[in-house]
Amino acid sequence: MRIKKGFVLRDVCGEKVIMGEGLGALDFGKLLCLNETAAWLWDKACEAGDFTVDALADALCAEYDVDAERAHADVAAIVGEWQKVNVLE
Repeated sequence: MRIKKGFVLRDVCGEKVIMGEGLGALDFGKLLCLNETAAWLWDKACEAGDFTVDALADALCAEYDVDAERAHADVAAIVGEWQKVNVLE
């Protein structure tokens, strides 16, 4: 999967938010607030282009002191939320 074109992570008043820009996000009309870890995962997903939950979970384990099972569950949850709001393809 990959992040749809037109969705970007911005710092708005000290909060990390996903927002839509341009025609690709024309019908989005909202901001999604992310915590520090979710914003880090978004950046990693953007860097990767195509990504999997497993790849992001591995990256999370390499960066933070978290066990693989917990990382996979947390990454699967945030990716699921991104899918629900239709920012992934």
